[in-house]
Amino acid sequence: QVQLVESGGGLVQAGESLRLSCAASGFTLDNHPIGWFRQAPGKEREGGSCFSNSDGQAFYSDDVKGRFTVSTDRAKNTAYLQMNNLQPEDTAVYYCATDLKYSYYECEGAIATGIFGGMDNWGTGTLVTVSP
Repeated sequence: QVQLVESGGGLVQAGESLRLSCAASGFTLDNHPIGWFRQAPGKEREGGSCFSNSDGQAFYSDDVKGRFTVSTDRAKNTAYLQMNNLQPEDTAVYYCATDLKYSYYECEGAIATGIFGGMDNWGTGTLVTVSP
């Protein structure tokens, strides 16, 4: 059974860091791309980070670039989102997702357009709250 489970969310103060985990089961994470998305209260879900395992390229939206970093641990079949210098506007439920059909993913285009076609397998999310 294919499953993604996020963890690591919590309450932090502005300027602090968190590392989110996305544990995969039922498939090999290294063979597929990983997207990290977030949905703030009252807003639509948006994609902020995308990592294509096939070429090792990561792309980020402007609002997280320089602060967020995607990585993976092959042995643990887990992806991570390191979030530094968190701000109140980063408060959201964070989700990871993958495209099980392909190993390569056009992350740069997806980040630029906000369209992440094919990323159909999602976790249930983890809440990040950043206080001023």
